[in-house]
Amino acid sequence: MSLTTVHTVADLRATVANWRAEGLRVALVPTMGALHDGHISLTHLAHEHADRVIVSIFVNPTQFAPNEDFGAYPRTLPADQKLLDDAGVELCFAPSVEEMYPDGFATKVSVDGAMTNVLCGAPRPGHFDGVAQVVTKLLLQALPDCAIFGQKDYQQLMVIRRFSADLNIPVEIIGAKILREDDGLAMSSRNRYLTPDERAIAPTLNKVLGDITAKAANGAELGPLLAKGREDILSAGFDPIDYLEVRDADTLELISDTVTKPARIFVAARLGKARLIDNHAIEPA
Repeated sequence: MSLTTVHTVADLRATVANWRAEGLRVALVPTMGALHDGHISLTHLAHEHADRVIVSIFVNPTQFAPNEDFGAYPRTLPADQKLLDDAGVELCFAPSVEEMYPDGFATKVSVDGAMTNVLCGAPRPGHFDGVAQVVTKLLLQALPDCAIFGQKDYQQLMVIRRFSADLNIPVEIIGAKILREDDGLAMSSRNRYLTPDERAIAPTLNKVLGDITAKAANGAELGPLLAKGREDILSAGFDPIDYLEVRDADTLELISDTVTKPARIFVAARLGKARLIDNHAIEPA
């Protein structure tokens, strides 16, 4: 079954309605395009949970601040469609900004700041409101049985789980493991911004997180571990570090002493033009 691409909500819903009439289970993988193997791994997981898979491709303007890279964000729809077709995805939903936000659009979706004003939300006020808004729309437009989100954007995954539960959106939210390059760098559309020299430095983030995770899981004090981690990241060539923090895996509450419950260590740092993020799970021994 070859890939079909639709650009309107009406055509999306008509396709899903036909699948429903056949008794098929449907999965949605929301993306902003510029697809890579990490995205394709999400479609493989989606096919494990459903008979038909939709991948949405939409660069959402409401999650970008005025000084961010909305205009520069890579838009590669023909290449993305080829990847999706090769992966066996049945439907690509690629709406325009006007289709998603028509004249008169006036509604916002917001999640409490305790979860959204930290980590990536701290330097990007309103970012997660934009994420919540567009994902709410996509879930209601497609009404899939499940939706797949990568754990590289772990904070985003937690925010989506929160508002989906709060708003009683009848979609199972599934988190997919981070897919990494052979040298440990988390796959990301923004990796293409790296020069060859920067690309050689970039795996430092994963190595630092791995070192801290192993020691924190065995009860080591976080303060010295994080201080050493910051020093290693900066000395490798990253600057600045937006954050290097350990937080509760469910609530994202900050943990500052030792890890005694499931936690996550998060990092965001800039390397040249790229802002790279990564995270590891910490399971206390």
